[in-house]
Amino acid sequence: LNEASALGAILEQAEAEKQALMAQLTAFQKLTKSFAWVVCLHEHSNLTGAMCSLQRQLEIQESQLRRTKSENERLQKEIRGRENQLQAMSAKFGSLREERKHEEMMAAMEKENYSLQQVNLQESKLREQMELISGLQGTTWQLQAEALTNRYHIQKQQHAQEKLQSQTEMLQHTELQTRVALERVTSKFERFRSKIIQATFSTAGIKAPQAELSDEEVLEAMQKIINERIEFHQMLKQKGIKVPSLTNIDMFTSSPSISKGRR
Repeated sequence: LNEASALGAILEQAEAEKQALMAQLTAFQKLTKSFAWVVCLHEHSNLTGAMCSLQRQLEIQESQLRRTKSENERLQKEIRGRENQLQAMSAKFGSLREERKHEEMMAAMEKENYSLQQVNLQESKLREQMELISGLQGTTWQLQAEALTNRYHIQKQQHAQEKLQSQTEMLQHTELQTRVALERVTSKFERFRSKIIQATFSTAGIKAPQAELSDEEVLEAMQKIINERIEFHQMLKQKGIKVPSLTNIDMFTSSPSISKGRR
């Protein structure tokens, strides 16, 4: 900017000098015309003294005219030099101005390219973020589907577990009832067995056991007593003695438990 201002000032000064030189040249040209007019007047004058005076003045004017022409040529040469210098400076100024415009244009282009690069970079980052968001959404949907599937399986397992728990509780309740019933049956059986043993070994001629008897031993003792009673009953009948029927005894001896005892 400083160089451009200096060139502008020089151009203005050169233009002013050019205008001044042109004004001087115009003045010299007017003076030359006036000198020629004076010469014409001297040629037509009949006065000798005036002619001599005019001749001297003419010589002086011609000398001044030659000096003026020489000065005019010098001024024209100087003007041409100034014009050449002015043209060179104008060309330089134009070159500088074009260079400055080129630099400004290049700076603007670089700025535009930088802006475009930033836009492209932002677009690239935006695409990457959109792809990442899309991938995360897909993963989220997949995880949600897996979560729903797992929840369904968990609920199904919970229902199965609750059903199994209910069945287990029912089985435990049934087992408890069966155990209670078994204990009752066992208690009744033990009482019945005790009564059988007591009835069996309280008969005359039967020796009371010294140790705990097994079921087979109890059945054998009962079978022995029953067989003896049947034999005694038949013997009484053979002798003609009336005795009650042994139907109950026959039914007892034909029952599965007695048969099992016999085996």
